[in-house]
Amino acid sequence: MSQRTTVEALGIAVAAGVPVLLWGAPGTGKTSAITAMAAGMGVPCETVIAAIREPSDFAGLPIVTDGEVRFAPPRWAQRLATHGRGLLFLDEISTAPPAVQAALLRVVLERVVGDLPLPNDVVVIAAANPPEQAADGWDLAAPLANRFCHLNWTVEPAAFAEGLVNGFEVPQVPVLPANWVDDIPYTRGLVAAFITVRPGLACELPSDAARAGRGWPSPRTWDMAARLWAAAGAAGASTEAETALLTGAIGEGPGIELLMWHLEMDLPDPEDVLADPDGFEVPERHDRAHAVLSSVAAAVAAKPTPERWLAGWRVVGKVGEHAPDVGAVAARVLAQCRPPGVAAPPEVKLFLPLLKDAGWLDGARG
Repeated sequence: MSQRTTVEALGIAVAAGVPVLLWGAPGTGKTSAITAMAAGMGVPCETVIAAIREPSDFAGLPIVTDGEVRFAPPRWAQRLATHGRGLLFLDEISTAPPAVQAALLRVVLERVVGDLPLPNDVVVIAAANPPEQAADGWDLAAPLANRFCHLNWTVEPAAFAEGLVNGFEVPQVPVLPANWVDDIPYTRGLVAAFITVRPGLACELPSDAARAGRGWPSPRTWDMAARLWAAAGAAGASTEAETALLTGAIGEGPGIELLMWHLEMDLPDPEDVLADPDGFEVPERHDRAHAVLSSVAAAVAAKPTPERWLAGWRVVGKVGEHAPDVGAVAARVLAQCRPPGVAAPPEVKLFLPLLKDAGWLDGARG
């Protein structure tokens, strides 16, 4: 992975609000790049060196107030909360002892420090040296690693030489369209379809500690991958950056397999299918049909107007006539997002046993 690709992927992850962990040798400019990125965004950057901190620096210092124990946050967290947005840069995270790594779990995932929730516009970025290059380094604990998108930070001699002469390029954070999150249901649908084909990848913790300390597939990271995938599409990311983001979240093997599967599927846009459900042709391959239905159902669930909901049922019904089991998941999604007052369409009858199990049978008959 080139440094340019890493910088592009980093900017997209920050724009999407996904925690990022940069892996690179000491002295390669990770801290400088993050500081410059924050300056370019016009937001504060609080740098916290995890290796020299105590668990209470993240979990909060217990104090007694009015007979209750509260966990007071440190000043750096208060400054971020007051400003409302910014970057929290956790440096030297791989040299933090296990107790500190455990204290970081809630900080990274929920952005809560002590009893203080950080604003949604605070993004967590971390940096680490590989254990063999770090001073008293530890393998990153699997629960903490599973909360990050992992990117490799490399140094390209030509780019470094040019930077010394002309100045180093400041990492840019793209401005995503205001409605970019509307694409997340679509990418989640793609992930769901892929998992039905490769169920073993739904959650696969690596057996060795070194690999468990990087990206690996779990329900959390699959959801993270869907968010990054949508952000990459909205940003017009390069194929290399898109690949880096997905493999950084779920691991190299699963990420490459997902992208190859998607390329092979050549799936239609779910909005085009909903616009003309009667013109939809049922794919012969069951995995492709499942992928189309998953994306269509997810698109309807994101915006369940009566017209879109009925169109979604027409699409699901077409597949259900030939293979009800393929349309089962999509039918359940549509059943759960029924607009108020809309009568059940005829296609529902194909899935009555499923809807009975979901507790929706009475509504379906209406």
